[in-house]
Amino acid sequence: HVERYRHARWKNLVVAATGTGKTVVAAFDYKRLTEEFARPLRLLFVAHRREILKQSIGTFRNVMHDGSFGELYVDGARPDRGDHVFASVQSLANVDLDDIPNDHFDVVIVDEFHHAAAPTYHRLLHHLKPRVLLGLTATPERTDGKSILEWFDGRYAVELRLWDALERGLLSPFHYFGLHDGVDLNAARWIRGRYDSGDLENLYTGNDARLSLILHALQEKVSDIHSMRALGFCVGVSHANYMARRFNEAGIPAVAVLGDTSSTDRDAALRRLRAGEIQAVFAVDIFNEGVDVPEIDTVLFLRPTESPTIFLQQLGRGLRRARDKAVLTVLDFIGNANRNFRFDLRYRALTGGTRREVEEQVERGFPLLPAGCAIQLDRETSRIVLANLREAIGNRFASLVAELRGLGPDTSLQRFVDEGRIDVEDVYRSNGWSWTRLQREAGLLPRITGDLVAERAFVQTPDGDEELLLAGIRRVLHMDDSRRIALLRELLVRPTVPESLSTWEERVLEALLLTLFGRAETDRARGLARLWQQPAVLAELNEVLGVLEDRAEHETRPLSQIMADDNNQRPHAIQPVWEDVPLSLHARYSLDDVTSAIGRSTLARPVRIQGGVLWDPTTNADYFFITLEKSEKHYSPTTRYRDYAISPNEFHWESQSTTREASDTGQRYIHHLQRGSEIFLFVRQTRNIDGTRTTPYTFLGPADYVRHMGETPMAIIWHLRHAMPLDVFKRARVAAG
Repeated sequence: HVERYRHARWKNLVVAATGTGKTVVAAFDYKRLTEEFARPLRLLFVAHRREILKQSIGTFRNVMHDGSFGELYVDGARPDRGDHVFASVQSLANVDLDDIPNDHFDVVIVDEFHHAAAPTYHRLLHHLKPRVLLGLTATPERTDGKSILEWFDGRYAVELRLWDALERGLLSPFHYFGLHDGVDLNAARWIRGRYDSGDLENLYTGNDARLSLILHALQEKVSDIHSMRALGFCVGVSHANYMARRFNEAGIPAVAVLGDTSSTDRDAALRRLRAGEIQAVFAVDIFNEGVDVPEIDTVLFLRPTESPTIFLQQLGRGLRRARDKAVLTVLDFIGNANRNFRFDLRYRALTGGTRREVEEQVERGFPLLPAGCAIQLDRETSRIVLANLREAIGNRFASLVAELRGLGPDTSLQRFVDEGRIDVEDVYRSNGWSWTRLQREAGLLPRITGDLVAERAFVQTPDGDEELLLAGIRRVLHMDDSRRIALLRELLVRPTVPESLSTWEERVLEALLLTLFGRAETDRARGLARLWQQPAVLAELNEVLGVLEDRAEHETRPLSQIMADDNNQRPHAIQPVWEDVPLSLHARYSLDDVTSAIGRSTLARPVRIQGGVLWDPTTNADYFFITLEKSEKHYSPTTRYRDYAISPNEFHWESQSTTREASDTGQRYIHHLQRGSEIFLFVRQTRNIDGTRTTPYTFLGPADYVRHMGETPMAIIWHLRHAMPLDVFKRARVAAG
């Protein structure tokens, strides 16, 4: 929904593991589209197997509450009406596409979209011009190197994270063991972002010491090695054959399945594995997809996998739930990696979060995992991974410079973060880092004066404003309010300071100046003049805002709009003051953003908020700024209130420690509906991000009093008029634990 309506992307790819309900997602999406368009939408659902089509039409009938919805076009069955067709790609291959108007179908859904690079799919997709194209896949990366992302502007719309699926009980929990195998992978050449496969195979094939370690690990980590059903991923044919032969010699029945193995023999190997006749299948570049053997209870990573997507695909072969399978055992054999290998991408794929968060997880032993899951790295592997994380792109400015220099001139910030697979925050990780400095160091922007001194942040202009303002950009990186971003991007490209601004626009610029200057400027007109004298800063801000808009995950609605909608059903009149307040539901803000939005903070008079609460008589509203995780370092015992989400619409909040029920403040909280005042909630997880940047608040919008318990403090249950986004709710409910 966000991709379509915020980013205007009507061709979307949904990536989710097998068994997580992609077809159900598609069916509910189609139903919502019919409701939003308020008319029937012609649908074509394409798959490559009859069984998938029959299951899919059943799912759609359940969701649409229509037992006659849809017609099959497969194995001789032909549609009569052609309004909602579930067709096999093989049947469509025999159709003269000129007989189908290219705009006949409003919605086209293609299951297992990774097959779309095949000629039969390509022909069909090039002909059809639907309003909505939806691709479903568990495996977006193909082993033949062909890309399916050309249909989706090079991006995934939705990726059901592994953690989400595990928390919902859709997949089997896993125990992952990272084990050092003693192999020095620096002996393998690193070419175009990956190890040379021939060099890897030479290191692994015939390596009996490594094999002995693998067998010992199996004996130690698997409860019964002779009843396991293992899938091992190897680097090449010789490696797979070697592993199968040595397993058989060790009394563990095993086979190798290779690229040239016939489909009959592949199926037979999987049947034997499922039946327990063999204990292991060793594969090369196959079984990343298309394996439906839920009984697999052990996965062996016997080679480094550079792609995090392929790593998850391979892991996913064992994550299907099965009777009598309590957990999937994962053994990942890790050598002394090349410094260019990206462990950060692998463990971010496993756990989510930023590289800094992954680094912290490794250091702490991965304490925050879904129920039943465990990740354990042995001491040497932990050392290797941590060293690699600290050397990864973005940890050192020199590595960012080298990455940008490799991409060449005319590389935008958007392309840099996309192709470098880094976060924009990495460009601003340390004081003095910026996109402008990065381009200059890479030789892609002219230096202003002389050479940069190694320890200096930037070449200073005479007044030092460029350095000051570029340093302030890192404080803008939370911005995701679509209206603010659009306004600022429009203004920043103007050659002169904007004139004749509305109050709403003035407050947005005031907030920007507060953010960039900190407390180094006290006059808005002078601050704007100083900003507009720095073309490099304006250009960098414009690029940063483009990246922030592109990655925004929430659909935001202007406060003026939601208050107008709410007040249609409220006893008091609409207050026109909200038209001047540049806040949007579910967007993220700093304290300066909020206080300037309501006219309380200016460059001349910035407001400091005490105790996380602000009563503003001008807007007739209370503003609560809630930090969910409170440390002893930053909060005293009297301010570590118990604040947490009960449900997406209910929030438990504790007042300041001195607030009594009979006090004016307590009565205002309880009777705010009758008095016509508003309560607004702003929530953040922690006080700081990575210990370096202040965490922004997510605006949860207006809330209404439900009930309270006690006093000094008062524990109040608030009802949010608009349900918080699910990702915010998941983080907020953790505090309840």
